[in-house]
Amino acid sequence: MQVLVIENYPETPLGQVGRALDEAGIAARVVSAHAGAPVPESPGEHAGLVVFGGAQDALDDAGYPFLPKVCDLIRAFHAADRPVLGICLGAQLIARAFGGTNILGRPVEFGWRPVTPTPAAVDDPLFSVLGDGAPLFHWHSDTFTLPEGALHLAASAMTENQGFRLGRATYATQFHFETGLAEARFWSERFADLIAEHTPAWADRFEGEARIHAPASDVAGAALARAWVGLLRP
Repeated sequence: MQVLVIENYPETPLGQVGRALDEAGIAARVVSAHAGAPVPESPGEHAGLVVFGGAQDALDDAGYPFLPKVCDLIRAFHAADRPVLGICLGAQLIARAFGGTNILGRPVEFGWRPVTPTPAAVDDPLFSVLGDGAPLFHWHSDTFTLPEGALHLAASAMTENQGFRLGRATYATQFHFETGLAEARFWSERFADLIAEHTPAWADRFEGEARIHAPASDVAGAALARAWVGLLRP
């Protein structure tokens, strides 16, 4: 079995999702759309689709002309009833693909912050693993309205629409549950100057924040990733 992964931007490690796929013995075919790799037009033999994040906004077709093709691919996997997972920008593209409104340029939500499941999450195959909620990693300013028919599954203090599901297995998470401690440390070092523009003290705070929040975040992120992988069918 193989999952198709769309990489919209460099430096977006698979993290918890990659580890869950490895545990299940499922291969990941990574398409680096940001580097010019062509976006497939159909699911083909892939069992599922993962669309990762990026610094661009979900409407920047001029700068990233592959974005409409990613939306087409999301719809194709959904129509074929094959699991879809969109994280951050990926979630925003799922919203766009199904008629939600993309809302750009809000204040940045960054770092480990609580994600609270909605009552609908109690019976959801993925979000039920969060229980009463968990601190998960965030890095975004844009958001979206829910597409028609979407089941609202999670919120945070800054962002109402942190997670939703369409149909059986098309999932969108605005928060970065794929970001474990190792990935958070990598981003914090790799993009230190950029982070300092919106969170000036992050470099000094990182280790303390990590000690407090990363253990619970890593457990929750791994559980979400494994739950999504569990939806895949040969």
